[in-house]
Amino acid sequence: MVYSPIMSKRCFVCEKKPGTGHKISHSHIKTKRKWMPNIQKIKILVEGEKRREYVCTKCLKAGKVVKAI
Repeated sequence: MVYSPIMSKRCFVCEKKPGTGHKISHSHIKTKRKWMPNIQKIKILVEGEKRREYVCTKCLKAGKVVKAI
């Protein structure tokens, strides 16, 4: 999935965001790169009402959110 500049890159639950660092080649040349979190847009229950939010897959798997049907 390609992320657009408008799309949220933070988890609604744990506020996980992209990590930054360097890609280091064999000759030790450093170039900037990002590690993107695996974020999905799903319907969840927040304070008793249905909302569409971005949630990372770790929070989904751990059961930190309740999916709305």
